[in-house]
Amino acid sequence: MNAPLDPAAATHAARVDLAAACRLIHLFGWTDLLATHVTYRVPGRHDRYLINPLGLLYEEVTASSILEVDLDGRVTAGEGDVNPAGIVIHGAIHASVPDAAAVIHLHSRDGVAVATQEEGLLPLTQMALMVHGQIAYHDFQGVVLDERERADLLANIGDRHTVILRNHGTLTLGRDMGEAFARIWRLERACRFQLAAQSAGVPLRQLPEEVIARTHEQAQAIYGSKASFFPSGKREWAALRRRLDRELPGYAD
Repeated sequence: MNAPLDPAAATHAARVDLAAACRLIHLFGWTDLLATHVTYRVPGRHDRYLINPLGLLYEEVTASSILEVDLDGRVTAGEGDVNPAGIVIHGAIHASVPDAAAVIHLHSRDGVAVATQEEGLLPLTQMALMVHGQIAYHDFQGVVLDERERADLLANIGDRHTVILRNHGTLTLGRDMGEAFARIWRLERACRFQLAAQSAGVPLRQLPEEVIARTHEQAQAIYGSKASFFPSGKREWAALRRRLDRELPGYAD
């Protein structure tokens, strides 16, 4: 059995994972210039988390460039600025959701397009049904700069881990970065499939309610917190880290 990492080593590992997530978001084409955020709770603490700094492109983020902040957004380690919109969303989630060690928020083309549709993500494809039963929705209230929105956001998330921010973007929570990233990948791909199907201009084949319900149950058996097939995104994260080491190394610096 591996010995647990000491606090400094655990924090460094979290920094590396956060930088890896930023680089992978770049590789998948989900970036929005300097906007959106990826955060990771400092291991062993509930009053500090790590966040990518404002000003760096996602492909530029490294472990050493990441900032540590408190729940009010004050920088406690590192040098740089933080986007206040990231503090309102991520700070609220890290402070109030125990299992939200990692949080990923995107403004991708596909995610924003589906977030703008009245019915959101539709149960049309196998990929959609892998996440459909776990999605929470939060209505747009303007740019997220007002801390009064935090209560509504948390109430809407409830016990869900995958969120569509209406007219805004996508967001996932995870007990570690691999879990959060696997969830955002499945959500983004489901959005992409939906838009592709809708763009064909032909009638869409609807699925029976009993099939939808059964597939929701299967999704939990495959990807749920107690699943053995793809547990917590661990297999996906290991594979993605190998890809990153080949295609965009240097994130651990």
